[in-house]
Amino acid sequence: MPIPITARGAEKLKEELQRLKSADRPAVIQAIKEAREKGDLSENAEYDAARERQGFIEGRIQELEGKVGALQIIDPAAVDAGGRIVFGATVALEDMVAGVQVKYQIVGDDEADIKAGLISISSPIARALIGKSEGDLVEVAAPGGIREYEVLEVHYA
Repeated sequence: MPIPITARGAEKLKEELQRLKSADRPAVIQAIKEAREKGDLSENAEYDAARERQGFIEGRIQELEGKVGALQIIDPAAVDAGGRIVFGATVALEDMVAGVQVKYQIVGDDEADIKAGLISISSPIARALIGKSEGDLVEVAAPGGIREYEVLEVHYA
């Protein structure tokens, strides 16, 4: 199944995979080797920690290799959705209760970062926004209750 992602998100995943393979994996192998040289492995905390780290790194490499092959890179600038909110769109919203304006870009799960204004396509707010246009009111079921937003702007950049 294709995994939707922006070009920026795909590049970050590929960079992480490269770093894991070229830097982190060799470093943990060296750490295991050095810990083994210290003798008794049954009470060697350094060895146990290095083996645990190696398991994490190998698992992450497998996960990323599987994802990278299934990525569907979507260029928001090439999207022509007629002003409707779709994957990759950047949306300016106003919280109707608090009167606060926020701006989010709808991205793939692996690149979501709420502090950077990147929300996952599978988040409740993104699911509620998909298909809406400027001027629409959107109700979002949030953990704190129903929130209502007005869509102020939709951009594909």
